[in-house]
Amino acid sequence: MIDAAGPCESMCVPNRIVPAVGAEDPAATRSSLVRRLHHWADDAGWQDFFDTYWKLLYAVAIKAGLSEVESQDVVQETVVAVAKQMRAGGYDRTKSSCKSWLCLITRRRIIDHFRRRTDPRARAGLQPGDDAGDTDLLARVPDPASLEPDPVWEEEWRKNLLDAAIERVKSKVTPKQFQIFDLSVLRALPVADVTALLKVNAAQVYLARHRVGLLVKKEAHRLEVMADRNGNPS
Repeated sequence: MIDAAGPCESMCVPNRIVPAVGAEDPAATRSSLVRRLHHWADDAGWQDFFDTYWKLLYAVAIKAGLSEVESQDVVQETVVAVAKQMRAGGYDRTKSSCKSWLCLITRRRIIDHFRRRTDPRARAGLQPGDDAGDTDLLARVPDPASLEPDPVWEEEWRKNLLDAAIERVKSKVTPKQFQIFDLSVLRALPVADVTALLKVNAAQVYLARHRVGLLVKKEAHRLEVMADRNGNPS
């Protein structure tokens, strides 16, 4: 669980995966996904679920060794699988957390894509040698039957919660406050540089960092609690 009382600066996570061109704007993927989910009610809820988790699913698929297109497919297939299971009653909260459950579904979708690569029937368009290394990549994917999240998933889950929290808090504070937070905390610029760039004094920088940072930590904690409660933050 994210420490809601930890220092604000601890939220600045380096080396985040930035989705590649075509994945940075999820509009196309989301539009296609919504069409596939239209039989289930609560469009706003699924929109929220997608906005909260798509970067997590994409980043984990990329780190597993899938291509950009395959990783975007994993996002769609995972959310569709979640929708079907939620319609059937959801996951058993006595056996796993939402985090572990979503991790399990995502692993299975990633494994499916590697198996398609190595299945001759699914590789008609590949040239000889295109699948080199696929077997090794597949072997590195954690056991798809395990409910225990692996280190990659844990790291990306934490980053994703923070990113989602920051995005939600952004609309709740003034543009100036968020600019200060972005420059001084997320981009780690010295206070002197922030004051010069934004024409504010040091006291304003420290105050904005504290206020926005507190909101982000509270929102990240809320998202994690809501995820474990019902699998769909809102």
